[in-house]
Amino acid sequence: MSPLALITQAGLVGQAVAVLLLAMSVASWVVILWKGWLLQRAAGDVARSTAAFWQSSSVDAACSKMALFDREALVLPLVVATQAQAQGTLATAGDKSAQLTRVLRDALHAVLQKLQFGQVLLATVGSTAPFVGLLGTVWGIYHALTGMALAGQVTIDKVSGPVGEALIMTAAGLAVAIPAVLAYNVFGRSIGRIEAELEGFAFDLRGLLAPTFVAARTALPPEGATPPAAWQSQFRGRNLDGQTQEAEHFEKYHDGLGAPDKTP
Repeated sequence: MSPLALITQAGLVGQAVAVLLLAMSVASWVVILWKGWLLQRAAGDVARSTAAFWQSSSVDAACSKMALFDREALVLPLVVATQAQAQGTLATAGDKSAQLTRVLRDALHAVLQKLQFGQVLLATVGSTAPFVGLLGTVWGIYHALTGMALAGQVTIDKVSGPVGEALIMTAAGLAVAIPAVLAYNVFGRSIGRIEAELEGFAFDLRGLLAPTFVAARTALPPEGATPPAAWQSQFRGRNLDGQTQEAEHFEKYHDGLGAPDKTP
C-alpha cells in the first residue's frame, strides 16, 4: 500500500499526525541546513576577525578591517558597543570598568542569541517526534481493530496488514527525531567553541579599553581653617567607603571643635 493510501485510510487523527510529522521534518531540516552553513562561516569569521583586531594600530582601524571578515556580525558588535556613549544617563554614571563590563555582556548575549537560534526547535522536534509517531501508531491500531471487530471474522492476514501499516507512524516519528537530535548535539558543540572564543575576546577587549583610575585623596585643610564648600561637599559621606577617621576629622573642623586654643 502506498503512503498516500495509508494516510487516506488512517482517519482524521492519523492524517493530523502525518501532517504534523511532515511539518516537523521540514522545519527541522530547514534549520539544520541553515545552521550548518551559518556555523561553518561563523567559525572562520570569528578567528579572522579577532586576528585582524589585534593586528590593527587603533580601534577605528580594527573596525574597518573587521567589517570585511565578520560577515555574520559576531565580533564587530562587541567592539562597537564599547564605543557607544550616552551621556547624562545612569549607564555612564558608574565606573568605566563597570560600564565596559555591562555593554560587553549585553552585546555578547545578543550575539549568542543569534547563534542559539533554532536550537530550541531541534530539541523540541527531537524529543516529541517519537511520541507523535507513537500516537499515530496507537490510533492506527485502534482503528484497525475496530474495523476488524465490525467485520465479525478475524484472521491473521486481516490483523497483520492494518497493524503493520499503523506501525509505520512510529518509524516516521523516529525518522523525524533522529536527524534533529544529532544536529542539536553537533551544533551545540560548535556553538560552545565559538562562544568560548567570543568570551575570551570580550575579556581581552575589556582589559584593553578599561582605563586605570587613580583615586585622588583630597588633603585636609590647615588646622583651624574652615573647609571650603567644594571640599565639604566632596568629603561629606566618605565614611561610607571606610574612611571613618577622616570623616570624624572633618566634622571637628566643620563644627569648630578642632580649632586651636588662641587664649594667651
